[in-house]
Amino acid sequence: MRLDIADGRGDVLGDVLSLGLLRNVLYKQIDARAPWGLDMAARNRAMLYIVARGQARLEIEGEEPVVLEAGHVAFLPRGPAHVLRDSKTTHPSAVCDGTPGTARSRPTTGTRRIGGRGARTSIVAAFFDLRRAPPPLLGRPPSVVLFSGDASTSDPLAAATIALVLAELENPGPASVLLLQRLADVLVVRAMRSLTQQQACRARQTRGLVALSDPPIHDALSLMHARVEHPWSVAELAARVGLSRSGFAARFTGLVGEPPLQYLARWRATRAAELLRDTAEPVSTIADRVGYESTPSFNKAFKRWQGTSPGAYRREARGAQQY
Repeated sequence: MRLDIADGRGDVLGDVLSLGLLRNVLYKQIDARAPWGLDMAARNRAMLYIVARGQARLEIEGEEPVVLEAGHVAFLPRGPAHVLRDSKTTHPSAVCDGTPGTARSRPTTGTRRIGGRGARTSIVAAFFDLRRAPPPLLGRPPSVVLFSGDASTSDPLAAATIALVLAELENPGPASVLLLQRLADVLVVRAMRSLTQQQACRARQTRGLVALSDPPIHDALSLMHARVEHPWSVAELAARVGLSRSGFAARFTGLVGEPPLQYLARWRATRAAELLRDTAEPVSTIADRVGYESTPSFNKAFKRWQGTSPGAYRREARGAQQY
């Protein structure tokens, strides 16, 4: 019996999240004792907080404050400025990442201890890099997505994942940091999947993840993601999903937020960025793998979407990996 290894390409949401979001740049355990408070400026990253013990007050401008109890998770997909503290009367301390390339900017191991000598709150914080030129498919998600560890009131799979996080924190073992990072990834995927379903139910939500709930557009996106190198045309995509050319183009643009071939060009640049960052393949080979017949045309397209040349992007990415 032959068992083929599944290729994730073509799973649109998985592709978008793995290349556009799920890049851990920092993972931290925080042991806070009242009074304590953290003032986070807006950053180009998504943030995930898991309260393992105690409680925390989350305040985001324009949103009602939320009190997070043990077993609660808050996912901030757009990296907004926010305050996390034990009480609304506590003055929070500004959080600074340090200057890139210096010792202050490098992740440290161990638990970060903050605050005074009062009631204790334990938090798992995970930060996810938001890559350049993310596809508009992600749309504009809400400032915060909340989960509860109570399986009776929340997504049961998310609740089970939260339970695993809490169990690992209670009894850590070898590779605990790696395990907790992967569990955080699972919670992010569950959050974005739930947003896809929620947006489909909201009449006012007309663009973004809602496109994944439209069968013809989802099929077209899957084709482009599965075979990014193929010379897709609007006519061929329309025929493959059973729509007229004009009807498909209008429907795709309306739901996704940009025309089909513009989306394809943007996605090719995103996929190329991954290959430049994670492989040693020549630029000419990468250009061919993402559907460009010549290296000059690829260079021009890549710079349009990523803001820099392929060579400069690779050098910058390698430099960042040293820290």
